[in-house]
Amino acid sequence: MSDIRTCGIVCPTDWVPLPVLPSDDVKGWAKATAAQLSERAKAAGYEVDKRAVRKDLRAKAEDSRSREPFYAFALYPDGFDTSLATLEVDLIHPDTTVPQITLEWLADTFSAHDFGPPQITHTELSIGRAVCIRQNFAADGAPAGGSGILLETITYGVVPTGAESALVLLMSWRVPGIADEMEKAADDIVRTLSVEF
Repeated sequence: MSDIRTCGIVCPTDWVPLPVLPSDDVKGWAKATAAQLSERAKAAGYEVDKRAVRKDLRAKAEDSRSREPFYAFALYPDGFDTSLATLEVDLIHPDTTVPQITLEWLADTFSAHDFGPPQITHTELSIGRAVCIRQNFAADGAPAGGSGILLETITYGVVPTGAESALVLLMSWRVPGIADEMEKAADDIVRTLSVEF
């Protein structure tokens, strides 16, 4: 068995890579990226509020950085000044408490029962076996006294063939009515994962 040295992923162009390293200049990145997204939207025939985009980009980046993922992306389709979804990829390494990472351990660890049992399926990817967990959570930030906000998620836990570590891909969104599109996007993106030992 080998340890994963690095992993790769390919996302469509409307998934914006977020700066997750402590040394990254989030403020400068958000300003430059908001300008790029504004130009892209304009070329597609849309007008967006560049300040709103910049503020949303900074918020998404800071939120992802708090979890220290290996990669993070936010979905900004043309014409939207706020992100529709977030995608994070992380490496999970075995340690003394979990000496061997299995699909069963991934399914158990990343499952919750906030709104009933999660939907768990198994699949084969080109890099190895995977478990897919579809579930919903009560999201943070619900207005006081108001109805809660639903956070919908898809989590893929992948144990690459010959690896000791695992990859975890988490896609989440709060916008109602886009679950089918997000599930297809997650399925397409997870199939682009690659690893090097």
